[in-house]
Amino acid sequence: MTATPAPGAELRLAGLVKRYAGAAAVENVDLSVGSGEFLTLLGPSGSGKTTTLSMIAGFTEPSGGSVVCDGVEITAVPPHKRGLGMVFQNYSLFPHLSVRENVEFPLRQRGVPKPERARRALEALELVELRARASARPAQLSGGQQQRVALARALVFEPRLLLMDEPFGALDRALRERLQIELRRLHQELGVTVVFVTHDQEEALTLSDRIAVFNEGRIEQIGTPEELYARPGTLFVARFIGESNALRGRVSDGVLASEGGVRVPANGLPDGPAVAIVRPERLRVSGAPEAVDGCALDGRIRDITYLGAQRRVEITTDDGPVIVRSGTETPAPGAGESVRLSWAAADTAIFPTPDDATETRNPWTASLAPSTSSSPR
Repeated sequence: MTATPAPGAELRLAGLVKRYAGAAAVENVDLSVGSGEFLTLLGPSGSGKTTTLSMIAGFTEPSGGSVVCDGVEITAVPPHKRGLGMVFQNYSLFPHLSVRENVEFPLRQRGVPKPERARRALEALELVELRARASARPAQLSGGQQQRVALARALVFEPRLLLMDEPFGALDRALRERLQIELRRLHQELGVTVVFVTHDQEEALTLSDRIAVFNEGRIEQIGTPEELYARPGTLFVARFIGESNALRGRVSDGVLASEGGVRVPANGLPDGPAVAIVRPERLRVSGAPEAVDGCALDGRIRDITYLGAQRRVEITTDDGPVIVRSGTETPAPGAGESVRLSWAAADTAIFPTPDDATETRNPWTASLAPSTSSSPR
């Protein structure tokens, strides 16, 4: 691998569409990825994220729109001529070849002389800490090691754009977290542009410079992990990114009144049904009679789960079950005790409910512009 790698490629998708039998799997996706950026396509199954990645790679032909890499349109260019690295969930290693020979394969396809490709393959294996297993066959490796071989193979010809389709989805949690750390290190060292697909929100928050949240073939919102978590632009994003509490009610004269009696300022929202979203870590728990500033809701502790550095407390209220996450450094009320929940009104995001056809976007965050930063996190 070169000591000073070339900067990552810039990618732009313009009006990208894919239809199957008249049904849209991807509908009018516009997306720009900066040089060296780590962008994640996040969404539930069937949301269009993998189809979008497949169109970038050239495996799926778009029904409309364009794919542009470094200012050159590659929409009609065959996959093998796009110069992109690709890592799949199922590894796709050749069982009859050694680890080194698997990594060499892209170089052999490109006509690189044997001594040169052997040297570069060993360097790529060094990057993923597998040089000592160069002579092994894939069947002799663990699942995590095989995935690292697949990553080395994708990086060995020094692509400027790396595509990854749920590469850690089949691994156990501990191994997945370790490989996430390794991938972040490699991304920072090599400066390659990465487009990563996952349905795992925690993985997306850990790895990404920016995240594009997909839903029903469209991008709901693009932003940094911090922006999406703290300032979700739609009710779908608020519910999909991180754990949240939903308090249903109605907006009237600029105030949302929940079914349990909570009143929250809702300036700018039309009168009608709405839902208030509050993150579990924003809630404070105190004794029931205690007066509080901001929003308050009474309830009774139903269950407490110890999570090491945190407690997850489930509380029954007139607004339904509410989850609180708090530190373990101080004693907590016990199950069955009455408590008062409180939080700042500014920590509440309010959305008209989906059955309100006039608006489903939060006017507090709808104008949030996607970050243009492409520096690794």
